[in-house]
Amino acid sequence: MRFMVMVKATKDSEAGALPDEKLLAAMGKYNEELVNAGVMLAGEGLHPSSKGARVRFSGANRTVIDGPFTETKELVAGFWLWRVDSLEKAIEWVKRCPNPMPGESEIEIRQIFEAEDFGAEFTPELRKQEERLRGEMAARK
Repeated sequence: MRFMVMVKATKDSEAGALPDEKLLAAMGKYNEELVNAGVMLAGEGLHPSSKGARVRFSGANRTVIDGPFTETKELVAGFWLWRVDSLEKAIEWVKRCPNPMPGESEIEIRQIFEAEDFGAEFTPELRKQEERLRGEMAARK
């Protein structure tokens, strides 16, 4: 099973505050443990929402909304992609994580859909296309 593990934004992260050397070292050690255990597939920090945008869809219309976005608790400051056997295993790994922010912080865990989750609607042709695209992405790395 794959999971997206999201570090929620805080007022400090949205203000552009960067982690100090101590936190960077602790996170580096933690990421090394994840990689060595075969758990971590990817992981990145994100710039504040003030450097981002949203695109709102309404039928055929598209509206661009520039950041910053006001609901800090709904924003993501960084993420990992993990492969573990269950949500419980992902929770175990998150509990081992250094606190990613000064003060209080929160990490959200969400399972990623796999091809088999879509049932018959994900036809053999669509599966073949998905496999081809994943192969192309892997080749570009």
